Amino acid sequence: MAKGLGKGINAFFPDLEAEDHDSIQEIAINKCRPNPYQPRKTFHADSIEELKESILEYGIIQPLIVRESIKGYEIVVGERRFRAAKEAGLDTIPVIIKELSDEKMMELALLENLQREDLTPIEEAQAYANLMNELKVTQEELSKRLGKSRSHIANIVRLLTLPEQVIAYINNGELSMGHGRALLGLKEKDKVIPFVNKIRNEKLNVRQVEKLVIRLNEKPKAVKKANKDKKDIFIQERESVLRDRLGTSVNIQRGKRKGKIEIEFYTDDDLDRIINVLEH
Repeated sequence: MAKGLGKGINAFFPDLEAEDHDSIQEIAINKCRPNPYQPRKTFHADSIEELKESILEYGIIQPLIVRESIKGYEIVVGERRFRAAKEAGLDTIPVIIKELSDEKMMELALLENLQREDLTPIEEAQAYANLMNELKVTQEELSKRLGKSRSHIANIVRLLTLPEQVIAYINNGELSMGHGRALLGLKEKDKVIPFVNKIRNEKLNVRQVEKLVIRLNEKPKAVKKANKDKKDIFIQERESVLRDRLGTSVNIQRGKRKGKIEIEFYTDDDLDRIINVLEH
């Protein structure tokens, strides 16, 4: 079996297992090219340098997975090792050659990066979106294929609906995925960019952003023209208690025979948070 691929990847792709040591071949490094479906767009120079030093001392211990193409070979798994090997000046690299469809290649490249936690939230979101588009599958079907929850895929893909500038901030680490998910709850989309500037300038954490989003989304209360429309102090007090506990707008309406309590939420995460508070 190809060492270091991880139990999870082989569970999804049992055909990746090498039958014996002879399946590992040495091929010219200049005949290889990066995976066209590589979800990871950024490779940090210091990480490549560290791996290069290791390769110079110990060689490439784990072979790369490649597939044949018209112009040589395409790297399926191991692009980081490929880049470090080039930096080390190697002429050849050890590989296992496999026949894989474009769809399998995309899935495998994503799985490898997910297991290594190498992707930014935006790279991960884009990879999910690309897979759903190419494979013509739903979020539910993709979640089963990748072993990820449907809610995780849904929430992270929604980040791609944010303005490009905000996406760039999340991708380079200036904003976290939590910041992005909180911003998705902002009702007035024209306020997103000014709000993001405030977050960056004041270095607001995710919880602070969530609270501010709730405030910005609250509608101005209409002025009551008649005393009969004014809620009694008991109801107002209960609204205040619930508002403080739940961290969101609460409206209690009491009729002649029954009443109702309205609790506002703005995102799936916000709803989960409120439910968690109510359960405890």
